[in-house]
Amino acid sequence: MRMTRRPWRRPAAIGSWPLWALPRWLRAYVLTIVAAALAAIAIAASLTTITAHDLALFGLLLGCTALAVELTRKAGEQGGMILDVQGVWELPAAILLPPLYALLVPMARIGLVQLRVRRAPVYRRVFTGAAIGLSYGAASVTFHGLSGLVPRETGGVLSHGAVWTLLVFISALVKWALNNLIVVAAIKASDPLTRLRTEVFGREHLYNDAAETCISVLVTYGVAGNPFLAPVALPVVTLLQRSLRHVQLLTDSRADSKTGLLNAATWERESAAEVVRAVRTKSPLAIALLDVDKFKAINDTYGHLVGDQVLKEIAHTLNSLLRDYDLAGRFGGEEFSLLLPQTRAVDAFRIAERVRANIAGLSIIAPGASGGERVHFTVSIGVAALDSGSRRELVELMAAADAALYQAKAGGRDQVQMISTTRGLSAVSGPGAGAAARGSRQEAPAAFRRAQNA
Repeated sequence: MRMTRRPWRRPAAIGSWPLWALPRWLRAYVLTIVAAALAAIAIAASLTTITAHDLALFGLLLGCTALAVELTRKAGEQGGMILDVQGVWELPAAILLPPLYALLVPMARIGLVQLRVRRAPVYRRVFTGAAIGLSYGAASVTFHGLSGLVPRETGGVLSHGAVWTLLVFISALVKWALNNLIVVAAIKASDPLTRLRTEVFGREHLYNDAAETCISVLVTYGVAGNPFLAPVALPVVTLLQRSLRHVQLLTDSRADSKTGLLNAATWERESAAEVVRAVRTKSPLAIALLDVDKFKAINDTYGHLVGDQVLKEIAHTLNSLLRDYDLAGRFGGEEFSLLLPQTRAVDAFRIAERVRANIAGLSIIAPGASGGERVHFTVSIGVAALDSGSRRELVELMAAADAALYQAKAGGRDQVQMISTTRGLSAVSGPGAGAAARGSRQEAPAAFRRAQNA
């Protein structure tokens, strides 16, 4: 009987892993980090002599980590960039034990979070554990390498303690830098529009990192003198974790759950304060209202999930194009609101036109039987600027921007409209405006300059 050799196929279970749905470059990056962590563990294991003392200390630190996870388990785990301080016992493992333990203890914590707190795609957990493990491994190598260069019998006890503490902080900084480098590369690969300044290096994230580092150094110092002091940090970690959850809840209460932009109430409150400040200091300011064209038709044709994706793509575009001090919010449904401080009328018009043009170039793929259909969408924008006329309150600016938005819709959509009450000038931009509108768009900057100089 002649046997035919069938080509090898991945088992269905493996082939369905979410990992394979990632872009090729990101998938390769994730697998490279995981492979690097496994290789580091293998090398460290071959160079490490296992002792009862090291195992006991490792078990104690790991037990404290497990207790911290259990004590904060009911609070759950937030999505996005997670703020927690459950890893304060990992720096002591990196400093007081050989590098092998520093590589292993974060992976054990991440696995416990996966089992006890919240299920997440396994590849994400594995990647996170590998990234943190490599970071603490680098910190351990840094500390042990530098401490070997410092003479132990010089400078007295006080001087030696100061040098020891400095080396611990340097090692912690190495861990922080390497971990952020690995994570930032993955974030930018998965979403190039992510604003790292707010998502990774925002004030709350830096505060969380600083708090965790300081507590970790204190725990390291205590455990170095008496290992049984490790559990003393549990109440502190629990209280700090609760405070971080409180901050997260406050942040979530300000944001629109679907887009991540400011919700309507928060945007109105902060915008009203900005308008009052601009009036008091006689500073320029502008407001823009943005509405998705024929959004109901998108929902009716492709479904609400596609409509939600349209809103998210617009929010990403706004975050990528606006300045850090601009305020972008979802005002309701398919309408967005922008507040542009320190912005003259002509500049507000140009910003709005840039936003319109970028959104007009976007598209998403709606799932379908034929493999998906590419969906394009546009927006209409109405702009109003703070001037020396009647518009000196937020409600007046909103009414003027809304009137301009109405004209943009009535004029053919996919355009920017701005009405200046100073000279009664009307400016329009966008391919939906027609030939006459294109002519006025070319004259708009000069008209705005005349209005500003009036």
